[in-house]
Formats: sequence, C-alpha cells, structure tokens
Amino acid sequence: MSEFSVHACGPPDRTAQARLFNACFKKATDAAGLAWRYDGNPHGAALSFVQRTADGTAVSGYACSPRRAVPGGDEARAAIVGETGDVMTHPEWRKRGLFSALDRAAMAESKRRGWPLVFGLPNRRSAHIFLELGWERVGTLRPWTFVVRADAAARAERAKEGRVRGWLAPLAARAGRAARTRLRASVRLQGRRLSAFPPEVADLSRRVEPRFSLMVRRDADYLDWRFLRGSSGLHRAIGLYAGERFAGYVVVQVPRPGESVGYLVDLLAEDDAGVAAALEAGLAELEGSGAAVVQATAIDGSWWNEVLAVAGFQPPKPDNHLTVIVHVHDAAHPLGAAARDPRRWYLTDGDRDDETMG
Repeated sequence: MSEFSVHACGPPDRTAQARLFNACFKKATDAAGLAWRYDGNPHGAALSFVQRTADGTAVSGYACSPRRAVPGGDEARAAIVGETGDVMTHPEWRKRGLFSALDRAAMAESKRRGWPLVFGLPNRRSAHIFLELGWERVGTLRPWTFVVRADAAARAERAKEGRVRGWLAPLAARAGRAARTRLRASVRLQGRRLSAFPPEVADLSRRVEPRFSLMVRRDADYLDWRFLRGSSGLHRAIGLYAGERFAGYVVVQVPRPGESVGYLVDLLAEDDAGVAAALEAGLAELEGSGAAVVQATAIDGSWWNEVLAVAGFQPPKPDNHLTVIVHVHDAAHPLGAAARDPRRWYLTDGDRDDETMG
C-alpha cells in the first residue's frame, strides 16, 4: 500500500474529483456540480479525500457531507452530523483495499470536528465493507412506488420488481386513485410554486423537530441550496398556504426527458392535514409533468414509511433495500444516542447526499 497516499481535498481539487467520479458512476458530474455539493452547503463544507498513486493519479475517493441536525427539538444540542457519499474507486484499481484508508481519514477528521455521528445509506453490495470497518447496521431504507396511471411505462417500471407486479399495475393505479381521493377530502391549503423558500420555513421546522430524535434543520438558505440552486433543474418546490400564512411545502423531482419516473423528494407540514395537502400537491405536480409512477424511499418502521403506505405507495420486494449504517463518535450526545434507532428520524430523499434521485 506504500504506493498510495491519502489527500484531503478542497475547491482546487474538484476537477480531478469529477474526473474520478465520471470514471466510477453512470450519473456524470463536473467540477461545478461537486463545488455545489461540497462547497456550497450552508451547513458547512464537506470532508472529501482522494487516494493517489505515486504519480499523483486519483484512484479512489470519499466524501462526507455536513447536515445540521436537531435532537428532539433541543436547539441547545443541535450539531453537525455527517453523511457519507461519493464512495468511489476507479474500475482499474478496485479490490486492493483502498477504501479502508479513506474511511479512517474521514472518520478521524469528522471526530476532530466534533460531529457526534456520521451515517450512510450504502447499497447491498457495499454495506459489508463499512461493517467490516466498524460501522453499525441500524436499519433499512426501501423505495416505495405510487402508480399514477397504468400505461405501458408504468407497467414496465413495475415489472422491474417482477412480472407479476407489472401485470398488477392497474390495481396499484386504482389503489393510488382511491388514496388521492382521501387526501383531497382533507386538503384546506393552497399550493404556490416557490422560486425561493420563505424565512418562515425555519420556524415551521422548529415546530416539527420535537417529534423526532434526529431531524435536519430545514431553513430557507439550506432548502434553496439543496433544491433550487442545483445544476439539474429537475426540482419543483410548492409552498402551502392558508391565506397568506405559510403552512408547509413539498419538493418533487420531475421525470428526466424520455423517462417516466418522478420522485416525491421532501415535504414539511405541521399536522396530518398539511401532510395530506403536501402529498396531493406533489403528486399533482408530478402527474402534470408526465410521471407514470412516483417513487420515494423511507426507513422501515419510520413515520415517513407510514405516510407513504397510507398515501397509496406500493412496497418493493423484500430484498430491494439500502442499509442504514452509523459511525458514532459521541454516544453521550443526544444525536449519538438517536443514531441507533433510525425509525425515529425525520429522513426523506431530500436528506440524502446526491443532488437527484434515480
């Protein structure tokens, strides 16, 4: 391993990191995209590292993004937690144990910065690598699917979960229509497209946070950065209003050109009626954008899991899941204590590391 060395990265390294990223993943990015993700976050700059060969070639990389989290609404104990992402090794350099040195460097730096914990959502192929390095498996995260209409595109998407599910797409669409009828019956709020999140969203976040052991603070600066200043242009944010009073929001990701899948990315509302209004506003926006199906992921047993099930979303096959893992630096901190039961977290796709879903 002496031919490799770990280097902490900063803004001047984004071009080299993007080159490595594009060699490892199908979803391409560029230096500006990584600068948005690593350097633009109002909650702080990301930790990022690369491992280089003796001639300076970057062959493996690792990033850890900060999220300002609040434990049970306790503002005094709010702290930055980390989320792993962009774990990558160039195809020509895999199976050489390069990741372990990057993980040690990232965990050492996140601990030095005082982050009580770091969490990650690896797929089934890579989860075991983290566990071998001392991470803990604490839960599972699954994709749920709402069938908007039972056309060929929806049947093809559902068939990815098996031919029977493709055949049953009409039944899933019928269940979705019935669920939306129930949602509409309780809607008392008006939706408006947002070009920027209002300052009042931070107060709404504070009122919701006491119900969850770990929730990322949703303030206007963070939400604008996360959803409205990314390079994809795929997000739509809809504010919910009772007259002129801001009462919540929903964020969706519309289908890419030539695709039929949209995503229910994030929402925030103070009560069940507000959640229902947000769900219906998001589904209506995606239906109008041409989505045949809508997907959202949720931690098993969480509040969000229950919301999606009641709203007519269909569960995946049992083996279709991501793993929730944590690396706890400070078990005495309320966020460290909350880490081991993610069912009590507030976590949507909007809390995940990547700019876009799918």
